Amino acid sequence: MAEDQFRALIEAMPLPVLVVSREERIMQANAPARAMLGEGLEGRTFVTVLRQPAIGQALDQALAGGRAETGQVTITTREREISARIHAAPLPPGSALPGGGAVLSVEDVTALENAEEMRRDFVANVSHELRTPLTALMGFIETLTGFAKDDPKARERFLGIMAREASRMNRLVGDLLSLSRVESDERRRPDATVDLSAVLRGATQTLQGVAEAQNVQLLRSGEAGPLRIKGDADQLTQVFSNLIENAIKYGGSGGEVRVDVERIAHEPVLRGPALRVSVIDKGEGIDPRHLPRLTERFYRVDTHRSREQGGTGLGLAIVKHIVNRHRGRLRIESAKGEGARFIVTLPET
Repeated sequence: MAEDQFRALIEAMPLPVLVVSREERIMQANAPARAMLGEGLEGRTFVTVLRQPAIGQALDQALAGGRAETGQVTITTREREISARIHAAPLPPGSALPGGGAVLSVEDVTALENAEEMRRDFVANVSHELRTPLTALMGFIETLTGFAKDDPKARERFLGIMAREASRMNRLVGDLLSLSRVESDERRRPDATVDLSAVLRGATQTLQGVAEAQNVQLLRSGEAGPLRIKGDADQLTQVFSNLIENAIKYGGSGGEVRVDVERIAHEPVLRGPALRVSVIDKGEGIDPRHLPRLTERFYRVDTHRSREQGGTGLGLAIVKHIVNRHRGRLRIESAKGEGARFIVTLPET
């Protein structure tokens, strides 16, 4: 194969590829390799570009032994650290590189490893969340079939606890199913037109009783007229019901939760007109160090309090995915002692 044809073939490959001579000098590097490792690779000694021993060993064996070698390494690039699968193979006789050499390809598998780690964490978290109520249920069942089976007062008390634990598991399973549906729909933008004002009115009316039970005043301010957006009414109701209920439960100590709507003529991030809905409480607030992680699955600021309030740790994760589906933005602002503000910005029709 002529040298120009060989170079064109290397350039056409989607993975970063380096062609290395027997003297371990880089002779060719395609565009993905230059993007990963920087410009000016050709002519440099291989070890000055990639210093990982595992890569050098695979390359040495490919050059000396005439057989392909693979391995998994961590590579520090100009911008980040990646996990990569490498493949070093000797050039066949008569190749475009005089004296022979080897071809080294680098496959970035960081995203795959991150996804696998997320899957393991998710399974572990679900197992942990289910184990606690299941253990409680099994213990009470054993008690009720044993010494407490003829004790009406104990039976009534234990059955009440069992009902709460079963309800907790039911909420968890429901939220898991809801999260799964939202994630599967996230790339499909809603095409129905809904009135956001009506959605907010329905959510606040539904939670009025919860607010009164907590001695919290639920207020509505800002834009009040018809507010048209492209959206899924049920999912948007889920978003604002979740945010308002959280504000009542966890920020209700301030005695007030306000839902404020603001119309924005031009929102730079959304590149057009938008509606900004803020759910604001005057409670004890959230330490800023927790804010970046609040939308993670099962992340809780106060695990015990969340469970006591019936939380599953999935509500804000569901909110985030629904807002993403609507091409909106979710922002959380808070500080200890200053309440919290959950802000949803959605593109206006």
